Order: sequence, then C-alpha cells, then structure tokens
Amino acid sequence: MADSIQSSLPLILILLPIFGAIFTVLFGFTKFKNAREITTLTILVVEFIIAIRLAITVFSGNTLSALGQSLFVDGLSALIILLVDGMVILIAIQSIRYMKHEQAEGLVTDGRLTLYYALILLFTGTMNWTVSTNHMVMLYVAMEGTTLATALLVAFYRKRASLEAGYKYVLLVVVGITFALLGIVLIFSAAYPHLKVGAHALLLTEVGRIAQLLPKNIALLGVAFMTVGFATKAGLVPFHAWLPDAHSEAPSPISALLSGLIIKIGAYALARTVTIFAPSYHSIVIFIAILSSASMLIGIFLALVQDDLKRMLAYSSVSQIAYVFEGLGLGTYLGIYGGLFHMFNHTLIKALLFMSVGTIMYATGGLRKISQLGGLAPKMPITAFCFIVGALAIGGLPPFNGFMSKFTLFFAIGEQGIYWAMVISILTGLLTLACLVSAAYRVFWRAPVTPIGGEQDIEIKKVPFSMQISMIILALLCILIGVYPQILFPILDSATKAVLAIWALGGA
Repeated sequence: MADSIQSSLPLILILLPIFGAIFTVLFGFTKFKNAREITTLTILVVEFIIAIRLAITVFSGNTLSALGQSLFVDGLSALIILLVDGMVILIAIQSIRYMKHEQAEGLVTDGRLTLYYALILLFTGTMNWTVSTNHMVMLYVAMEGTTLATALLVAFYRKRASLEAGYKYVLLVVVGITFALLGIVLIFSAAYPHLKVGAHALLLTEVGRIAQLLPKNIALLGVAFMTVGFATKAGLVPFHAWLPDAHSEAPSPISALLSGLIIKIGAYALARTVTIFAPSYHSIVIFIAILSSASMLIGIFLALVQDDLKRMLAYSSVSQIAYVFEGLGLGTYLGIYGGLFHMFNHTLIKALLFMSVGTIMYATGGLRKISQLGGLAPKMPITAFCFIVGALAIGGLPPFNGFMSKFTLFFAIGEQGIYWAMVISILTGLLTLACLVSAAYRVFWRAPVTPIGGEQDIEIKKVPFSMQISMIILALLCILIGVYPQILFPILDSATKAVLAIWALGGA
C-alpha cells in the first residue's frame, strides 16, 4: 500500500458539518430572512470544496490519514465523500422551496425547519466519518450515527405513519448492524492470537491480513453476520422491511437522500470487509449472488404492483442495491469496479427520480398515487423530462449511465461463470425498465384523471425553478456519463484498487 500523508482534511470534513449543525440549532432563529438556509448551504459548499481538494490528492495516487491511523482516506473513501458532499448540496437546494411550502401548509413549524437543516448537516458529518474511519468498531459506531440522524428525518412530520416508519427503521437497522458488530468481534477474536500488529489489529487496513489467518468455519460465520448487518443497512431482501415505509413517509428531499446515499453505506461497509474474504472463499460469492438475485426479483416485482410513486421507487431501490452487492461480492476487479460504478450511477438516478416525485407533489398539492395523476407533461415539461431520463437510466437503456454500469456487472458475473445470476440480473433490468417507463407514461402522457366527484382537472401549481435546478443537473449527469463514461474511469479505478490493495496485503 502507498505511504499515507498525514492531513487534517478528513477531520475537517467530519467536524465542519457537525459543528455547523450545532450552530444552526443555536442560532437558527434570527431576524435575517433565510438565515438557516444560507448558513446550511454555505457550510455544504465549503465542505464540497474541501472534498474536491481531498479527492484530487487521493486520486493522484496518495492516501490521507488523520489522528494517527484512526482516519484513513483512499480511493474508495474519496469516491463516497465526493458523492455525499455533492449530493447533499443538491438535496439542500431543492429542500429550500419544498420545505417552505410544507411550512406554509402547516405541516412543519419554524423550529422544526431549523432542526431539519441541522439534521442534514449532522447526517453529512456522520456519513463522512463512516467512510473515513479506519477502525472496525468505529465503523459500527459511525454507521449508527447515520442511523440516528436519518431516523429523525424519516419521522420528521411526526404523524403516526412517519413515527412508525422512523421506529421501524431504527429497530431493524440497529439490530441488523449489531449482527455486523458480532461478526467483526468473532473474526477479530479468532485472528488475534496470530496477529503481530497489536493495537492496530482492528484497523480496516489490516483486514487483508486477518482474512488469511482464520479457520474456514469461523471466517464464513463472521462474514455471514457482517453480510446480514450491512444488507439490513442497505435494504436487501429479506432485511428490507424498513425501507419502503421510511422512503415513503420522509419528506421527498430526504427520500432522495435515503435512496441516493444512506443505503450505499451498507455497500461501502461490505466492500471494506466482506469483499476482502471473497477471493479466498468461493462460497461467499455464491451466497451473496443468491441473496442479491432474490432481492432483485422480489424488489422489482413489489415495485410493479405499487400505486404510490414513492413506494414504487423505494422497492426499486431494494432491487437496484442488489446489483451493487452482487458486484462487490464477486471480489474481482471487474466485479468491484462494476459494483462501485452502479453505486455511483444509482445515487444520481434515484435522487433524480425522488426529486421529480417531490416536484409532482409540490405542484399537485401532495398527490403521489399513479391512479390519481395523468397528463402532467404539458404543464410540467422539465419534471417530465427529468423523470423519463431517470426511468430509462435505471432500466439500463443506452445511452444513459445505468446501461454502462449494468453492462459491466453482467460481464463481471458472466466472467465468473455464474450464468443463472447474470440471467436474473438482465431480467430484472427489463422489468425495471417496464415498471418505470409505464409509471412515467401514466403520470405524464396518458389522459388526465378526473378527480372523484369533480369535473375539473387537478390544479397544477407552478414549480419554482430553484426546485428544478438539482433535477436538471442530475439528468444532465446521467446523460453525460452514459455518453462519455470515461470521465469516471480514473476515479472508479482508484476506488477499486483501494479495495483490492487490502486483500493483496494479506497475501504478501
């Protein structure tokens, strides 16, 4: 592994938004209009600039450390940090007008709105901590920190349904991640007598050495526990029960945050731990392939029968995150590369789709059932364009970005001879395309639906351009990456090699 440069940048990326959250809570009530929104955006923009500086250093062939080796940023960490800090800015931009509208409707108070922005900042800090920590136990603690921040956002409206969704999210994810902690403890306990690294044995950069020292039965049991925990965080079947409720009950910008970012943490943790064992134990590859294939099919079948747009997208996430897990579970260069590529693309696509649903709800007074909508394209052309781009991209149709990452994964799975999993992946892609394109047609291009008991069309409120900026940026990125995927190759190559470098360390 390359020598690590001591730097304060990883620590700043964690502490800046956390202290910003505290500042927002303490000074959110001011006489200045939009003070908390401006403060939040300013902090997030500064955070993103620092993230770019960090990424440039890392992608140039270096790694960064802070607090000794407690924080460690390589190509994989830098990729996720860029995704998190970039996406949170777009989500915050759309939140400004969306949440002002919710406040005007009496759904949230001014004090709750201050808490909303503080929680977004807290989420950003805990996410950066999760992908920067180099300690196995701290990885568990940081993941629980992201759970706390997002649970409060899921239950933000404090209605019965949202409170239930928040409670279910906390309960299932905390229990699931505890299984991951048990797996970590089991593996470390079995390997400790053989380790020569002493106090550093719990560092994630030492997992490669640990993987080579364990008896097979202990390794497989520990990996099974960790897979259960990280699959719960990601929302894979059969650990997905929290995901549809959380995504559908949270404010729409937070649904974009949940599907676009929070479920990726489970995939990140899998890449840091379980993926390292896959080259040594082929049964791990098959186990994750079976789990992922089941999640793909069940998720998309459930999405196909949904009338609620947000629940449909939520079940689609259950299906799509399985592609990421399957690629990472292969443990090969091409599999990891394809998994990370699809993780990046899914973040953009699913955030785009949830933001589009948010604008639909804004314009129609909260309607989100497909059966109640229709003929919106002439009145909402930008939203219609963005939604259909997202639908075609998530279905894997060229020339959009989803096609490139899915094709890479198909090739990686076939390269390992797991043809049944490849067939299921391709079938899921076709069903996803049918599901999302059908929904787009019914919402935007079929004849308008007449409200029950009335003769007039649904009144469409004009959507502010500030709510559409984030969607337009994401839609253009989906097209750009699909047409010119080479723009991501150096970043994905660095992230993939960062994962494989830990495994190679064990074979040295």
